[in-house]
Amino acid sequence: MLSNLFFLFQTDTTGVAADGTESFSLIKIIMDGGLIGITIAIVLLILSVIAIYILIERHLTIKRAGEVDENFMNQIRGYVQTGNIAAALTLCNTTDTPVARLVAKGLQRIGKPLEDINTAVENVGNLEIYKLEKRLSMLATISGAAPMIGFLGTVTGMILSFMNMAGGDVSTESLAGGIYQALITTAFGLFVGIIAFIGYNSLIASMDRVIFKMEAATVEFMDLLQEPAQ
Repeated sequence: MLSNLFFLFQTDTTGVAADGTESFSLIKIIMDGGLIGITIAIVLLILSVIAIYILIERHLTIKRAGEVDENFMNQIRGYVQTGNIAAALTLCNTTDTPVARLVAKGLQRIGKPLEDINTAVENVGNLEIYKLEKRLSMLATISGAAPMIGFLGTVTGMILSFMNMAGGDVSTESLAGGIYQALITTAFGLFVGIIAFIGYNSLIASMDRVIFKMEAATVEFMDLLQEPAQ
């Protein structure tokens, strides 16, 4: 399998195999597609690089956001119940997670009506969700655009084949070149689109788990503020 894949991408400067037949070269087929074929291949390659970058960067960011110490809220509870708000704020400021920033905002509003505190915490929560969603819309766009760009390559490849036929060149090699281009760009576009689509939904699922932790922490914090002082 790997040897066959390498054979598809290798270039042949002569264009002729050892047995005298014309060798198959993926790069040669793309180059023979003219400016349109080359442009489509480059665009798909760029989209694939962008998609992979977003997948890795967002995965690491969301993973860090979801790493909440199980004892964090217990420590906050102990500080608040003893009236040591400064220590609670210090703990939040040294913990780089959305949950910590939510709690910090609530601690800064202690003494005001609970409704105002809840509103402030929700506003911070919305900002944190916006940060987590950064670039996900671009990934969703790539998942839809890449297959369509690949299909555009299909159309241009078929046009190339029919143009060769119209010019009187009805040889198998001439027709196969346009068909190869059509199938290769379609396959490449679908591959990029599928990877982006699966990655997008995976990131959304991970982000939902982080949002659940944020909501749970908000509820626990608001309940803490309503507990009688010890």
